[in-house]
Amino acid sequence: MKRMLLVMLALVLALPFAAPAGAQPDTLDKIKQSGALTIGTRTGSPPFAYVNKNNEWVGFSIDLVERLVKPEVEKAVGKSIKIEKKESTPQSRIPLLANNSVDLIAETMTDTPQRRESVDFSLTFFYTGAQFLVKKGSPIKGVNDIAGKRIASQQGSTNAKIIREKYPQAQLREFPDQPAAFQALAQGQVEAYTNDGIQLAGLKAKAPNPGDWEVVGDFYSEEPYGMAMRKGDAKFKATVDAGLKHGFESGKYFEIYEKWFGPKGDVPYPTTPQVKAYLLKQIGK
Repeated sequence: MKRMLLVMLALVLALPFAAPAGAQPDTLDKIKQSGALTIGTRTGSPPFAYVNKNNEWVGFSIDLVERLVKPEVEKAVGKSIKIEKKESTPQSRIPLLANNSVDLIAETMTDTPQRRESVDFSLTFFYTGAQFLVKKGSPIKGVNDIAGKRIASQQGSTNAKIIREKYPQAQLREFPDQPAAFQALAQGQVEAYTNDGIQLAGLKAKAPNPGDWEVVGDFYSEEPYGMAMRKGDAKFKATVDAGLKHGFESGKYFEIYEKWFGPKGDVPYPTTPQVKAYLLKQIGK
């Protein structure tokens, strides 16, 4: 009996220090213990994140993590860390964060008020808008030409949501990822594929015959990309933001941008003065 009372007393004393049910782990502590920052990213979204012909996982968003975010995380945890990568898609990325499979989503995820209900976002690291990829000579020149047309999009994307809600006269077909959507377009199952303009430019550049395709239309949406993380982890968000801020201030961000989007980059896509001003305004520049 005495032994049982001692056990019960120990349990009672421990209760105030127990983590509340469903509490999220501190991401920086998790990284310190494991020695790794695990990111969710893409395998088929050039030039942001993709597996190249040498079977290497590369891309603009991966470089941002490696060169800008990683040093700040190492400073915060007081040790060297490695970057581990897991594939994420529009439908899997928030669940991957929620179940602690990844610590950070670093790909082509648009920062929206709806998503902010589930996750926190870093500073915006890229700004684009939705357009269409079509076969050269297509009658589709923009969003006003899609009534009655079969339009491909990715499942769970902001583009699909906009088409479904604002342009219901289009025949929306959703696919699990970008390669599947492009295959449907190439095979004539759909007449256009809608995604963020920069992703379409990357897809065209990597296609077997880039001259067969056109990116058309004005932006019909605003797509500010941010890195997503578990909601409410202020220390980790501040660390990620500090890395991006330093990149903007030092010019390293623009060096990385030039590597991927400059004249000799994978997808030439020069930043406009307006977009540069948008990015720098976030840090008071």
